[in-house]
Amino acid sequence: MNCFPPTTSGAIFFNDKKVYAALAERPIATGHVVVVWKKHVSDLGRLNAKDYDYLMRVVDRVRNAMKRALGVEKVYLLYMDETKHVHWHLVPRYNEEGFDVFHHKPKKLKSTVLARKLEKTLQ
Repeated sequence: MNCFPPTTSGAIFFNDKKVYAALAERPIATGHVVVVWKKHVSDLGRLNAKDYDYLMRVVDRVRNAMKRALGVEKVYLLYMDETKHVHWHLVPRYNEEGFDVFHHKPKKLKSTVLARKLEKTLQ
């Protein structure tokens, strides 16, 4: 699930000096989002405490916006370091149990309309 940088125009819905949030390029569920640390850091454990706290506050805000905008109760937070760059995958859980959502085959992102909805929900 490579996510750097997003190639789909309009996928980014949060962007500041340190981090951006965007719809995943190859989502496994509608509303799958990535929150990406901009500066290259190869592992979450290499962030200093202040930066880690900042990143997690953004992840929390994005997760809450996703819950409101998508009408879901759960959003899975996944940290995977296959790209050797700090980022989180936030995957909404709709009416599925446990890990079922991770059995979906990723498909190319077709629309960024949801990004605008998430952007408004974050404000």
